[in-house]
Amino acid sequence: MPEAAAPGPRLVVLAGPTAVGKGTVAAYVRDHHPEVWLSVSATTRAPRPGERDGVHYHFLDREEFERRRDAGEFLEWATVHGTHFYGTPRWPVDEVLAEGRPALLEIDLQGARQVRESMPEAQFVFLAPPSWDELVRRLVGRGTEDEAERARRLTTARAEIAAQAEFDVTVVNDDVRRAAEELVSLMRSTHRLKRD
Repeated sequence: MPEAAAPGPRLVVLAGPTAVGKGTVAAYVRDHHPEVWLSVSATTRAPRPGERDGVHYHFLDREEFERRRDAGEFLEWATVHGTHFYGTPRWPVDEVLAEGRPALLEIDLQGARQVRESMPEAQFVFLAPPSWDELVRRLVGRGTEDEAERARRLTTARAEIAAQAEFDVTVVNDDVRRAAEELVSLMRSTHRLKRD
């Protein structure tokens, strides 16, 4: 019988409803914890103000995204809000985990479900809002969607919140710094991260 490999870092998947602050929490981790590698997703949506290609997302047109998807180059991919493709390029995640470094994916619920199928050993963290009213306030307050898009996203958010039980751990995003530090603390307990 072959000898089992020593356990390395587990992939940590962060997901939650739209407007809960996944990107903000992930950005805090990136800025304050360089020991944690954050995956950069690909998307077919247009950049929002201030977003840069290769930093916030890899912005691809639909044809290029479909070519890469069909070639098996994504760990997960999904159509989000019925309009845009999002996906996680596979090779950087595999490379980072092989190096023994912790990897964090910030993705939507559909993507998290696909990762659970392909990497069931990953740890799945649900980022929850303090309340439904606060989630609505955040979505309206960011002003990046029109009324029809906000309604579509809130419908999606209800289904996403209902899936919370599918996750290993829940972190409430009542304060970005506190939520991010709780996430990193979970990763430290899982990966035995060194403090830099």
